[in-house]
Amino acid sequence: MAESIDATPAATTSLVVPAIAVDANAATATRAWLDTVPADKKAKSDAYFEGGYWLILWNFVLSAAVALLLLSTRISARMRDFAERTTRFKALQVILYGIPYLLLTSALSFPLSLYEQFFREHAYGLSTQTFGAWFTEQIKGLVLGLIAFSILLMVLYAVFRRAPRTWWIWGTAVAVVFLMIGVLIAPVFVEPLFNKYKPLEDPAISEPILAMASANQIPVKQVFEVDASRQSNRVSANVAGFLGTTRIALNDNLLKQCTLPEIRYVMAHEMGHYVLNHITKFLVNFSLMALIAFALARTVFDAAARRWGDRWGVRGIADPAGLPLLALVFAAISFVMTPVKNTVTRVAEVEADAFGINTSREPDGMAAVALKLGTYRKLDPTPAEEFIFFDHPSGRARIQMAMDWKAANLPAGTTNAATQ
Repeated sequence: MAESIDATPAATTSLVVPAIAVDANAATATRAWLDTVPADKKAKSDAYFEGGYWLILWNFVLSAAVALLLLSTRISARMRDFAERTTRFKALQVILYGIPYLLLTSALSFPLSLYEQFFREHAYGLSTQTFGAWFTEQIKGLVLGLIAFSILLMVLYAVFRRAPRTWWIWGTAVAVVFLMIGVLIAPVFVEPLFNKYKPLEDPAISEPILAMASANQIPVKQVFEVDASRQSNRVSANVAGFLGTTRIALNDNLLKQCTLPEIRYVMAHEMGHYVLNHITKFLVNFSLMALIAFALARTVFDAAARRWGDRWGVRGIADPAGLPLLALVFAAISFVMTPVKNTVTRVAEVEADAFGINTSREPDGMAAVALKLGTYRKLDPTPAEEFIFFDHPSGRARIQMAMDWKAANLPAGTTNAATQ
């Protein structure tokens, strides 16, 4: 549920915060905040975010092309045949198929990943990593992916073999369980492999955060600082984990680039996800969407296998050679469901925004953070754009919420500037 905010130190110090009285019209106040963004910075932000619309399409097209290549050339069938010649144990066959499958698909997808995650981020001034550091993290992620992917495939294909008619139901259950395990172990075992966490030493910042956490019954005793500046200049924070792994963390960029009112709002927003049980709600929503996706996948996979299975060398759902087809079906479903997925996430973010502003009581801090998010997220999109492409509320919507709250909750004629 963490959210990244980009703001270089120069951009932060040059931000003009309009100290608008609470009795001013909220819409006018919102426009005043938006008008503080220079036209060139707004154009750059819009270009970056709108480019992401196309990347959604190109990632799907690439996934589809890779899947069809593996199927039509029978590379997938040959990898399956190799696994079957190597061992008679079904579980090992799946692993011997899955490892080269993931390596091959990762290699074919690498050029787009290199552009999207490295060159494009540098072009827009969002990354601080050298190529060597970035590539090292990619290899580290690939190794972790191979381990997790092998275990997941082994369990999934055991289900496919044992329940050929109801595999889509049991497949959903497996996906949900694996996601729950990931949410549980990621904060403790995975994230520290990529960044260093240390206790936040400044009591002027940690104590107000812990006070908000205590008031909302969040079971933490310290706040952690993350060395995210080694990867980017984005600001981020999160309250992650559950079942005893809960942790509050904020990255070093947040400490360098934001004022205390802004930090208070950001952390209150993140606490909102915990207090409002968004992790549980996310798992429920994911379960429903996964069930729909698996049900659709069953229909499409069976139809495609009947029509082209002999040509591709795919024997059925329990055959690992059909994995590219299954991946293609899920990629198509995910692509079509983009607005649904984004809306589900955006609704949760709106709830966390409301919790954050009520807990922190920092409307100008919220508005200032929204502008900093706007350095890489389109501030003022059309309603259609926000519905389809935004998994968080737009900057305009967030500033409007802050100004509405300010007008309703602060004494008339006063101001609450985030830079004070």
